[in-house]
Amino acid sequence: MTHDIEGRRGFLKLAAAGASAAVAGGGLLASPASAQSVAWKQAGNNNHVLDLQKGGTPPAGPVTIDYFGHTAFRVTTPAGLTLLFDPWRNDPSGAWGLWFPKEFPKVKVDVGLSTHAHFDHDALDRLEATTLLDRLVGTWNFADVTITGIADKHATDAPGWYKWIDAVKEFGADPYPPNNPGHLDNVSYVVETGGLRILIWGDNRHNPPDDVWTRWGRIDVLTLPVDGSQHILSYEQGNAVIDRLKPKVVIPTHYLAAGVSSTLSTLQTADAWVDSQTAKTRLDKPTLTLDPASVAGFDRQFLYFGANALHG
Repeated sequence: MTHDIEGRRGFLKLAAAGASAAVAGGGLLASPASAQSVAWKQAGNNNHVLDLQKGGTPPAGPVTIDYFGHTAFRVTTPAGLTLLFDPWRNDPSGAWGLWFPKEFPKVKVDVGLSTHAHFDHDALDRLEATTLLDRLVGTWNFADVTITGIADKHATDAPGWYKWIDAVKEFGADPYPPNNPGHLDNVSYVVETGGLRILIWGDNRHNPPDDVWTRWGRIDVLTLPVDGSQHILSYEQGNAVIDRLKPKVVIPTHYLAAGVSSTLSTLQTADAWVDSQTAKTRLDKPTLTLDPASVAGFDRQFLYFGANALHG
């Protein structure tokens, strides 16, 4: 047991400093883990993007949003371009426990994106993707989509009962900007397609500087990480963000969902937060289609997937 604890502490000390390590049998391996490209194993090819690359007038039509649980969404544009954000995995070191009972499904998409380098957002290796945009800062255009990556910082308040941020402090690192380790950087994405502006929040802090708010601008659809444990944002912080951005639609993320995440994550459902809102709809399937006309009459309308998530 002592060896197991010391091994875990050794890993966390390295992680707090921004290093990567692997934990096996309760102790650190002699050599650190290293990432390897798995793209050569992909079964698909780039024929779909070759067709889209030919251009032409983008078709009109709705935007489809598919939910894979936690903060993972696939957005399909009217032209059929597929974008998958923040696929999840368990921490490969084992230090943070079993969050997800199953692996993220292998999914073929045109573009894979990650908001930050935490295990529950960065399983890009699970995607059979033509293009990977990992923590993109700046603007990317293709077919009928424009994606703007806006750099900021991960939430660090840990407003809930579980003070996960203390793990960084305990091993000598400063988690707060501007001295934070790189894994506490965050990129949010504004996705413009089909006449909608969708903000993929990731785990961004609730109080970024005014420049970030300006870059976000008008938002039609907002994804926001608030759960009953208030692991990333508190109810009050989430509500304040919504009141400032005034989106037409709010989609809760980063919560406990049966069949997707485990109680060991310490997360809770978003039920109580959703129930406290004036306008809310509990969806009965993991797929949502939206267009400017369908959301025109909405004002901060919560659309809650609950435990409805795609598994393949």
